[in-house]
Amino acid sequence: MARLKEHLFAEVDGEQSSAPLSAFCFMTGFIDSVTFSAIFVWCAFQTGNSVQLALALARLFNGQHDHSFHIADQQALCSVLTFIFGAFIGRLGDKLGCKTRLWLALGTLIQTVFTMAAAISIWQAHQGSVADSRANPAWTNTLSFVCVGFMSASMGLQGIMGKRVNTQFTTTVVLTTTWCELMADPKLFDIRRMVISRDHKIMAIGSLFLGGFVGRALLDKIGSAGTLGIGAGIRLVISAWWLFVPEKKAKK
Repeated sequence: MARLKEHLFAEVDGEQSSAPLSAFCFMTGFIDSVTFSAIFVWCAFQTGNSVQLALALARLFNGQHDHSFHIADQQALCSVLTFIFGAFIGRLGDKLGCKTRLWLALGTLIQTVFTMAAAISIWQAHQGSVADSRANPAWTNTLSFVCVGFMSASMGLQGIMGKRVNTQFTTTVVLTTTWCELMADPKLFDIRRMVISRDHKIMAIGSLFLGGFVGRALLDKIGSAGTLGIGAGIRLVISAWWLFVPEKKAKK
């Protein structure tokens, strides 16, 4: 029992965590492909949602007296608030140790539960999976908002967990900074050898792209609920994966 506790509370080695962190990036693209296809909202990239809400507020002062709360703005607000809630849950990791195997596995398991809850919600909502245009989103009813909320909360939790591991993958949910850092890397064109600061960023970008591609391909075949169900299964695998990441060695 003592050995199990020691194993669970050991901190993972960030340099050997590239596989599960790449899987995190994959899930970012995977989950975002579902929400963007349905409602043109990114549940992981909150920059766009925040600007969208600023534009909605500015619309009140444009002289046309448009005081309506558009469905797209409601969905963006739902995503921002629940993303923050999910990130706040991530602070629980400070109590257990944000880099311990126990928290990384448990936190990813919570993401799994959120993703499955989103899948059940959109399954019960009985709505489409792909929107015809921004003016005609596929999701509009209450249960679809519940789905967006759970998906965004899962991404908020993933983001803070990725950030606390403190690697070249950064948050695993926002790649604007990753792109900038990659372009600024002084060893960007040093192709004759492995460069962790460059190669891990490329892995993060590639994994997110692949996740978006796979998510949309599944969406066209099995719909939103089935795609999110598969996403929950992938997250369950990642949760178990954290238990086998080598621990960080003490510096001599």
